[in-house]
Amino acid sequence: MRRAVYPGSFDPITNGHVDLVKRASLLFDELVVAIADNPRKQALFSHAERLEMVQKSLQDMPNVRVIVFQGLLADLVEQENCSAIIRGLRAVSDFEYEFQMALMNRKLSHSAETVFLMPSLRWVYLSSNLIKEIARHNGAIKDLVPDVVYRKLRAAFGRK
Repeated sequence: MRRAVYPGSFDPITNGHVDLVKRASLLFDELVVAIADNPRKQALFSHAERLEMVQKSLQDMPNVRVIVFQGLLADLVEQENCSAIIRGLRAVSDFEYEFQMALMNRKLSHSAETVFLMPSLRWVYLSSNLIKEIARHNGAIKDLVPDVVYRKLRAAFGRK
């Protein structure tokens, strides 16, 4: 069985993430979406909230499993017996960091290759940080995130 992991903070998950998961799930027998903390970011939503939003957003994909993890991605790759790590590249500016991480993960875990996927053009500009900023200022995000995320963001910023 060919298994891959798609790690991210998913704070929150966007339609760009969902698109990447759909396309990656066609390439592997099982895709593990792994929710982690990013030490460079302050999370808006808890692990439990992110888990709920991601699970509901991906519920129509039977070969996708969602987990929360802490620690090294290389260790998770070994535990889950994955042959690939899925990463999204939106722009050239993402490449340097992602390239460095891919090389480090290869050093730590020889069993998995990093597979870079580009987002669909309609989602290339999306990021979780941008979505949170727009939502904070009551901007239009309804068509950029799954419904469950839209409702959670509205509630997080005191809107009905």
